[in-house]
Amino acid sequence: MFIVISTSNPDPMYKQVTDQIKDAIAAGSLAPGSKIPSIREMARELNISEITIKRAYSDLENEGFILTRSGMGSFVADVDRQKLRSEKLEEIKKDLEGMLKAGEKFGITTEDVIRILKVRRSKK
Repeated sequence: MFIVISTSNPDPMYKQVTDQIKDAIAAGSLAPGSKIPSIREMARELNISEITIKRAYSDLENEGFILTRSGMGSFVADVDRQKLRSEKLEEIKKDLEGMLKAGEKFGITTEDVIRILKVRRSKK
């Protein structure tokens, strides 16, 4: 699979797995009905504990991203991509608020950040 665990990432390993699978589902890289690796396979591939993967899969199932069928494995659920987009926008808003608050300490204004975004956008 395409998951990368980073020791420099402050998020716990299970959350890194969860977030990357959610991102792949949102991007359409993992289509509804696609089988995902078993807990054992994923743990072996990433060289981390099965308990960590079990936690990630459990969270994904509880949030409706995957379905697990006993004896068959885990599969990508049919997820409302518009809902995912809305959730991601809320996450981005929260992150931006934190960045703006941190920037205030250095005299960085909202307008400074908007300018940075406009420059980045024009480079695309």
